[in-house]
Amino acid sequence: MKTIYAKMKKTKTFIYVLLIGLIVLTISCKDVTNKLAGIEPEAVDTLVITMIAKSSANPVFLTAKTGAIKKAEDISEKYSLLDVVINWRTPENENASEQAEIIRHAVKEGTNAIIVSCSDEDTLTKAINYAVDKGIPVMTFDSDAPDSKRFSFYGPDDIEIGKKVMTELAKLINGKGTVAILGGNKTATNLLKRIEGVRTTAKDYPNIEIVGTYFHPETETDAIDVMMKVQDKYPDLSGWAMVGSWPMFGKKLKNVIEPGKIKIVAVDALPIQLEYIEKNYVQVLFGQPTFKWGEISVETVIDKIHLKEEVKEIIRLNIIPVTIDNLGGWSRQLRAWGYEDIPEKYLIM
Repeated sequence: MKTIYAKMKKTKTFIYVLLIGLIVLTISCKDVTNKLAGIEPEAVDTLVITMIAKSSANPVFLTAKTGAIKKAEDISEKYSLLDVVINWRTPENENASEQAEIIRHAVKEGTNAIIVSCSDEDTLTKAINYAVDKGIPVMTFDSDAPDSKRFSFYGPDDIEIGKKVMTELAKLINGKGTVAILGGNKTATNLLKRIEGVRTTAKDYPNIEIVGTYFHPETETDAIDVMMKVQDKYPDLSGWAMVGSWPMFGKKLKNVIEPGKIKIVAVDALPIQLEYIEKNYVQVLFGQPTFKWGEISVETVIDKIHLKEEVKEIIRLNIIPVTIDNLGGWSRQLRAWGYEDIPEKYLIM
């Protein structure tokens, strides 16, 4: 009888243990299921990065936005307890005062970091310093505010860009003739440095005359209007040194200039601009990895404030001269960065 009772007791104990195990397993499975269903565990840290480019009407900055969002998604997937959110707060058109106000609002709203391309160095320096003094780290990209308290800048050496633009243009016009500079926003530090580079290099060519530097709002229409006025004034103009590719933001320029008549070298080489190279309206475009403006900036912010790593104060990007000879390779690079609107004919060149 005692033996039977002992066996029953052991059986009952085993059942209790089994039931407890099933309960624990059920709870664990529920936790896993909740994760898979998108229910965030309480320990997840949400990190908001406010991104302020110069202008949302400028396609180069929309590609930077895409790069930032893609990198944020990749990092959020890599670190299960970190959710990176990009808060895109860019003015429709360039406005340094609006950028500064956005920075102040972002600080008050509780952003964790800010990345900004500065439309005006002086105006943005004050706003950046305000944010940093409030404990919000700030990084710049594309156009810097070097005297501010920003912790890092990602972008090119703009003086060198200007030098390269002028060097390529001088080759195209055989070292002689009249040249105009298309300058974009007259307060943008990066553009002013590019113009400085153009003018410095032009001194090496005594037979080249720069007739002037022409600033304008950074839209396709405004840029073309300025071009037409300059060309009416200087009908024998030999070339354009463009520190941005604003006239090629759409298809309008093809209707008002003759391919190859006036040589053009410009900065940026987006999908919409590839046809200008193919059909010889433009001879050289200096391509920037604008997708990486967002990608590298977000990565650098995470390295600093989440991983607590040392980051470089200046992170340089390389520009690539795009001509008819490497149009196919550049097109494939754009596709690799996620651009979808690239004609197939360029991808197979």
